[in-house]
Amino acid sequence: MLTVYLAMLSSEEDRERFTLLYEAHEKRLYAVALKILGNPTRAEDAAQQAWLQVLRNWERVNALDWDAAARYLAVAAKNAALDLLKKEKWTASMPEDWDPPAPESGAGEYERLVALILSLPEDYRRVLELKFVEEETNQEIARRLGLKESTVSTKVQRGRKLLLDVMKREGYCNG
Repeated sequence: MLTVYLAMLSSEEDRERFTLLYEAHEKRLYAVALKILGNPTRAEDAAQQAWLQVLRNWERVNALDWDAAARYLAVAAKNAALDLLKKEKWTASMPEDWDPPAPESGAGEYERLVALILSLPEDYRRVLELKFVEEETNQEIARRLGLKESTVSTKVQRGRKLLLDVMKREGYCNG
């Protein structure tokens, strides 16, 4: 897997630093995920997601000193494991005897509204999902996405405005 991660980095210096971090913390990230998930296969998946998160935020991680980078990696592993748990919670299969409710008359409108939310730029959409669907605080969102709390607050405000603008254009809101 290390080879795949290294291919995502552009400079030899970045590849060397990432290799050092990976070799020093690979087992620790796995252990953090395993402690939360209790399943080796799922823990490995979470650890891989954590490493991908590190790569997505490489410039920020690379600017950290060694100890701060180690803390960032542990938090990334924890969040990846928790995200996996949340995802599994939402995708758990329903009991065989479950009888789903009949669709409401506004089902098409609901689907259109969901499509509008999904059409938002990814960084605003993700923050709004965490804020209003998962009901996380700005602090929790900041920690989870590796952002400053003030950045999260700004993205929530701007994301809401973008969503309202789209909804107005689509005739969902007046004024």
